[in-house]
Amino acid sequence: MDHRAELELPRKPHLNHAFTGGLASAQAAGESRETIGVHPAGGERPVHLSFVIPVKDEEATLVELYERIADEVPEASEFEVIFIDDGSRDQSWQVIRSLAVREPSRVRGLRFRHNVGKASALTAGFRAARGGVVFTMDADLQDDPKEIRRFLAKLEEGYDLVSGWKKVRHDPWHKVLPSRVFNLMLSRVSRVHLHDHNCGFKCYRAEVLRGMTLHGELHRMVPALAAVEGFRSAEIVVQHHPRRHGVSKYGFERYIRGLMDMVTVGFLRKYRERPSHFIGAVSAACAAAAGLLLAAAAVLALARLPLAAGVSVLCGAVMLGTAIVGAFCGLLAEMSIRGGLANHWRLPIVEDTGRDLPPTKGQQPRVSPVPVSYRFRSTDIPANPVPTP
Repeated sequence: MDHRAELELPRKPHLNHAFTGGLASAQAAGESRETIGVHPAGGERPVHLSFVIPVKDEEATLVELYERIADEVPEASEFEVIFIDDGSRDQSWQVIRSLAVREPSRVRGLRFRHNVGKASALTAGFRAARGGVVFTMDADLQDDPKEIRRFLAKLEEGYDLVSGWKKVRHDPWHKVLPSRVFNLMLSRVSRVHLHDHNCGFKCYRAEVLRGMTLHGELHRMVPALAAVEGFRSAEIVVQHHPRRHGVSKYGFERYIRGLMDMVTVGFLRKYRERPSHFIGAVSAACAAAAGLLLAAAAVLALARLPLAAGVSVLCGAVMLGTAIVGAFCGLLAEMSIRGGLANHWRLPIVEDTGRDLPPTKGQQPRVSPVPVSYRFRSTDIPANPVPTP
């Protein structure tokens, strides 16, 4: 007997759709292992808020996380939760499919064929999101959905992106200390001064994410990438809860990879639209060095120093070749940008509940609306939390 078919989720009275069959119904609806791409799920009303949540071996937290989000979404706001299973080895995908059966208009699941990384998982979620406002959260319940209203209130002050700041972290020192150093360096390089670039709890206007493709460790640098496009960022203090289930999926090596991507961000901040200017400057310097070396070779030859002259000619030839190759690289970079080659990044999505599960009778696909305005009474918005260690 397939143990996955016995998976059932608890009922919750306030939810709009009854759970009718768990994983067995999800499987009966038809599983496709060849589904590639994203497709809008069915629904009758437009989506205001999208929650994009990467998942890696978090089966114990997903149901509770969804229900806590549903409890905290502002009244009269339609929402969707997009779970991206990044190669989980536990029953995370079975839980996601069961939630998608139970809440077909609010839950969508994407499953990667293998583990690709958080950046690619977020990219898939951004492409699938239909809301005018998009949240990103971790799936481990360390981010508190009660902060949702405070994020929206800050967004209403005119910002395009609001990032969380885990001022008090319930993590070991060997994670906290490197994170603080990394945040300080990234703030200096990007000139986006946030205390916690690493925080996964963020809120965006949909236009910030339109066309954004992340890879490597660039998911930590979305505020910096958004600043390159002219978007405004803000930061609020958020509660950070201790992990109750599972273990952290990240080690110290992520900061090594992050340093390389930080160089990318620094380059994009200055030369995103004109990479040939940077490469051209390097090529010009190499060409100038080649000219000096060849001139020195001529002087050395006249001075009857053939060995030194030969070395200078060789070094000058190398520098001249470097200048020529650099010039061609600059042209290729310009052609790459003009041709939009970066938009052809393919994600290894193997299953998509938005396509696998047929829409309810009478439902039509929805499109993203103009972001709604969120106005709250002062009593509706929790005060800034003062976390206690």
